[in-house]
Amino acid sequence: MIKTIRKQLAVWKKKTISLSELEKIFNNEIQSYEELTQIVLRLEGEQVLNMVKTKGRTGRVPSLAYQYRIDKSLLNAEYHLELQRYRLQLHSQIYLDRYYRLDPAVWENDLPYILKIDQFLKINQLPDEQVPAPERSFELVGDEKWIVEKGGKELLERTQLWVVMKITPVSDPLMFAVNPNKLMTAQQLHLIVENKTTYQGLLPSLQHSEFSTLIYGCGNKITSSIEQFSSQYPVQASHHFFYFGDIDRAGIAIWYSLNKWRKVYLAIPFYRACLQKTSASGKDYQRENKDAIDCFLSMFSQEEQFQIRKMFENGQYYPQEVLKTRELQRKWREFDWITLISKK
Repeated sequence: MIKTIRKQLAVWKKKTISLSELEKIFNNEIQSYEELTQIVLRLEGEQVLNMVKTKGRTGRVPSLAYQYRIDKSLLNAEYHLELQRYRLQLHSQIYLDRYYRLDPAVWENDLPYILKIDQFLKINQLPDEQVPAPERSFELVGDEKWIVEKGGKELLERTQLWVVMKITPVSDPLMFAVNPNKLMTAQQLHLIVENKTTYQGLLPSLQHSEFSTLIYGCGNKITSSIEQFSSQYPVQASHHFFYFGDIDRAGIAIWYSLNKWRKVYLAIPFYRACLQKTSASGKDYQRENKDAIDCFLSMFSQEEQFQIRKMFENGQYYPQEVLKTRELQRKWREFDWITLISKK
């Protein structure tokens, strides 16, 4: 019981906890006031809970403080020791390093699945064949939906098992058009566009461009479907990706996610052309990813950065559709895109 209580205190969001809040935490674990005092006084003695003197103590015997300060450093020390113990017990392919930087609650939720994966590895070792995510999911934890729908992919990434488990992601197929004139080139360019209108506008010019493919991102879906690029386009070459989306918080976040997958250049000529137009009102409801916006802005001049920040402050954005088809096609055909790669 005391171990469970410690874990609950370790993930308590505040630095202090009142006696009434403690009673609620212990509600399902204890049967009487005597049991409560026994546990709380033990935690006091271990200095995990330290009385807030200004709040005083109850008049009951034994007496408890009305409010305690939680020493999370002590709790985390125990948490780290637990990780070290499991590190010695688990299969050598299961890495726990990332858990030292995470909330103990993440470890608490992941542990039952980690133990199942440990059992699988000790019996079967690492798989040697690529299989779809639901099949591998059922093999590992007995639930075919775990990897795709219940956080399994994230756990496998945390434990550095995602790649070695040879899992074929189950996502929508990547949608793209191919330029037959560029299939045999050693250095190939690929343009990802966020919206269908822009895709349709550029499509007629694909064979007249430097690009091998034009990829329809379909909004945020691209962040998962792009993982299928190598299997759908198994062409041996040096591949370079560009992205063009709306200049809004969502469009920038999509590019930022893709850029974590691999280097994805911004299609700067298109973005700069947008900045010459009149921005539109709306989308101020979108959540802001500060890291994504800062990374995006770093690709532009100081003047352009100021313009984009001012645009967001005023509740404005630039949709891709602000560029007419003819202008899109002309810039795509005429700009020397290789120069953007050579500058990096």
